[in-house]
Amino acid sequence: MCGIVAYLGSRNSLPIILNGLKRLEYRGYDSSGIAIHNGKKINLSKSKGKISKLEKLLNKSEDFVGGVGIGHTRWATHGEPNDINAHPQFSNSKKLCIVHNGIIENYSTIKEKLIKEGFNFNSETDTEVLVNLIEYVKDKNNVKLGEAVQIALNQVIGAYAIAVIDKEKPDEIVVAKLGSPLCIGIGNDEHFIASDVTPFIEFTKNVVYLDDGELAIIRNHKETFFRKISDDSLISPTVNKLELSLDKIEKKGFDHYMLKEIYEQPKAIQDTLRGRLNINKGLIKLSGMDDYINKFISTKKITIIACGTSWHSALVGEYMFEKIARVPVEVEYASEFRYRDPIVESDDIIIAISQSGETADTLAAIKLAKSKGAFVYGICNVVGSSIARESYSGSYTHAGPEIGVASTKAFTTQMTILYMMAVKLGKSKGFISEKKYRKYIFEISNIDKKVQEALSSNNIIKKIAKNFISANNCLYLGRGYNFPIALEGALKLKEISYIHAEGYPAAEMKHGPIALIDEDMPTIVIATNKINYDKILSNIQEIKSRKGKIFAIVSKGDKEVKKIADHTIEVPDSIESITPFITVIPLQLLSYHIAVMLGKDVDQPRNLAKSVTVE
Repeated sequence: MCGIVAYLGSRNSLPIILNGLKRLEYRGYDSSGIAIHNGKKINLSKSKGKISKLEKLLNKSEDFVGGVGIGHTRWATHGEPNDINAHPQFSNSKKLCIVHNGIIENYSTIKEKLIKEGFNFNSETDTEVLVNLIEYVKDKNNVKLGEAVQIALNQVIGAYAIAVIDKEKPDEIVVAKLGSPLCIGIGNDEHFIASDVTPFIEFTKNVVYLDDGELAIIRNHKETFFRKISDDSLISPTVNKLELSLDKIEKKGFDHYMLKEIYEQPKAIQDTLRGRLNINKGLIKLSGMDDYINKFISTKKITIIACGTSWHSALVGEYMFEKIARVPVEVEYASEFRYRDPIVESDDIIIAISQSGETADTLAAIKLAKSKGAFVYGICNVVGSSIARESYSGSYTHAGPEIGVASTKAFTTQMTILYMMAVKLGKSKGFISEKKYRKYIFEISNIDKKVQEALSSNNIIKKIAKNFISANNCLYLGRGYNFPIALEGALKLKEISYIHAEGYPAAEMKHGPIALIDEDMPTIVIATNKINYDKILSNIQEIKSRKGKIFAIVSKGDKEVKKIADHTIEVPDSIESITPFITVIPLQLLSYHIAVMLGKDVDQPRNLAKSVTVE
């Protein structure tokens, strides 16, 4: 949800900021802009559209040279995507310039006040209101930029990550955070600011993650001051060491990040299991869970909160925890959890799942759960993210950077963590025998190989995809563990191809969706032989009798479904709880190939951003 990049140092800031924006484009790509301080004035260029358009504009200008600059790639909230609403935004005097990720909820009230004070507004953005408020405070109180930002932010309601530069201060950037991510890379007499670490991983391994309510005044060749926005108290930041390398965020010969990330899933699962699963000793070691195992054993209820694809992994987790560990589980959309006055007891466990670790609704739900005394366990992919820091304990997925907006490897690694947690809890509570426990960990230790085998069907799936490109609607059906996979398959198709699709429990087909089935609406059925196979077979026959076209995912060696379905894809056989890892692979590939054939932007689908950091 918008990407911010800024630089302060002796290098020319333009190429650093421009390349950084390209790496953050997955966060928003409806407009972009860069402002560079050349020592005398701030030069600004911005444009509707993707960063490639901005780059062309900048290539025609010789004005953008300087060691201080800010950049922004936008996912629009206030005001339509156009040149005027793009960031950075100038203040009225053009002395101050800002980039902003988030939403200022009381911007209209502030705007009315500033209009009365003689301010004019060119854009529809809340961001222009914020930069003018900072200017108003600075001039009225005759204070420095850092203090002006602090005073102004104490007057706003909402979420923000900002970077502000001042025409009169060519060696200074002020940054602040509340609800939206922001980190500071510390180099040798230079600083890098960004929404995540990817823009500066080749320049420094030292990074400070700003916490909510913190502000930093960054100056050339001077000490950086970290302060609390609320009371101006000084903070001693923690400097973290990055382990991420540049090659992790490159395409490596793949046409799209999404395809690369689909194929990275076997390794991502291995990385998530590494150091946590010892097949020889029969051990699952999750330090975040081990430290609080008595809480997990004694809890009467687990609630899993998430959004989007993470919510689908939570649904799979529900089956895992209830069937393997025999503990009641509720799965909640994070956005709904906090608004329905949920019943949360002090001995409840809340598991919060987010790829980015910055999802605004999930963060808000965590804070609500904590206020009610619940224990919060976070599962996320990004080290140092807000959810990781806000949770009492948790596990990283170790999927590596996921650049494609449509989540793939994050999903399978989230399920990997949930599976280990469920098996560990089931064993700790005495609900599964030693023999069954060994079976569970043997199966998960080999899941990467089965996922790899499922990927080998790519060419077949590509051919099958041609049959779906004229469809306007698709129905996805699954039972048990694979009902959430039906939901995930439908979501993937919607996200990147813009074809309407719905996922349903297969048994619910007769309760409405069957009315839609005809020769023009393909049905994708997950029909592995482990989950109510006979009933799934009956569903397929009912679809066929209504001239429906069927794409079926079946277990290796299947004969019955193959007789009926129009197209089948075989996946390796496995125990029931492992099937979601395998059956999701053909659905990811199918969505990908359909979208490519339709000419869609697979990595950057319209209206979507990777990380939703506003409510």
